[in-house]
Amino acid sequence: MTAPVRVAVLGASGYAGGELVRLLVRHPRVELAAVAGSSRAGEPLAAVFPHLRGIVALDLLDAARPETWVDLGLDGIFLALPSGQAAELLPRIWPEARARGVRVIDLSGDLRLPAGLYEAWYGRPAVDPALQAEAVYGLSELFADRIREARLVSNPGCYPTAILLALAPLAVTGGLAGGAVVIDAKSGVSGAGRAASVATAFAEVNENFAPYKVGRHQHTPEVEHVLGGLAGAGVTVLLTTHLLPVTRGILATCYVRPPQGWWPEAPGAEGADGLGPALQGLYEAFYKGKPFVRVLPPGQVPAIKQVQGSNLCDLGVHYDPRTGWITVFAAIDNLVKGAAGQAVQNLNLMAGWDETTGLDLVPLFP
Repeated sequence: MTAPVRVAVLGASGYAGGELVRLLVRHPRVELAAVAGSSRAGEPLAAVFPHLRGIVALDLLDAARPETWVDLGLDGIFLALPSGQAAELLPRIWPEARARGVRVIDLSGDLRLPAGLYEAWYGRPAVDPALQAEAVYGLSELFADRIREARLVSNPGCYPTAILLALAPLAVTGGLAGGAVVIDAKSGVSGAGRAASVATAFAEVNENFAPYKVGRHQHTPEVEHVLGGLAGAGVTVLLTTHLLPVTRGILATCYVRPPQGWWPEAPGAEGADGLGPALQGLYEAFYKGKPFVRVLPPGQVPAIKQVQGSNLCDLGVHYDPRTGWITVFAAIDNLVKGAAGQAVQNLNLMAGWDETTGLDLVPLFP
């Protein structure tokens, strides 16, 4: 029997880190060897997350002191630290990890963008461009071949995961060349992290609904950067994010007006009205064999409750012949497919396992 892969989670006291722990302890080929979280270092993880009592008997190490865990014989390291903190720690971790053949998966935004874009949108110094250039963008469904060969993976943001899965089939076929793409996206409160703030306090969020970071959300350049690479040309998106009064989930509604004459021959139909069935066929073919993407039947739209607690992304596609607009809907659980689940999926790819290993999670309902 093959020995389990030994991994550590740095930032295990946050929501994404805690979700990683939940997934990794049930993974049949992984041994969770260490957890770290500087703000709660020295405490049992079960004191930070009582739902793990009797399941995880590890104390939190200090994530800011790699020397406390570097000799644990690790095969993989997950960084579930906030952006900025990860950037400070990565240069201390990566050279030793690379020398030892340790795989690193970073869930922060610190490796997702070239230095100029990162500094403009995150408002802080970027990591060394040479380090950023070594990272493979870890959207599993789109870049699996690169991820399999990678040693350093940058896990996508939660909003970009939903949006990019919604728009990738259009990007690669020229469907985004008609102008700006409009995205109306909504997230549960856990997407803001575990740190206390007025904006995410119960009395502020409950029975409320509001946009935030209008025109300045840091996931905007990530979406544009990846879509531009897929399309082979620049793509501009207008992304407006909203905070939902729910704990988990992202629903992204993406509006696209394709260029005139795009896809003029729709299978089984004449003229522009045929784009409806053609789009459905495009999405079903594009995601065939992708176990975590469910393209819903025509006329159906996704809902966050249908994917909650799972690594699934549900997509719905609609074409309106009256206006000429395409609407694509995407729903994910922001903590699973949008963070921890995708990180585990990337580990599976990097290790050469079936990407569904340890991720056979049935959505919770109701």
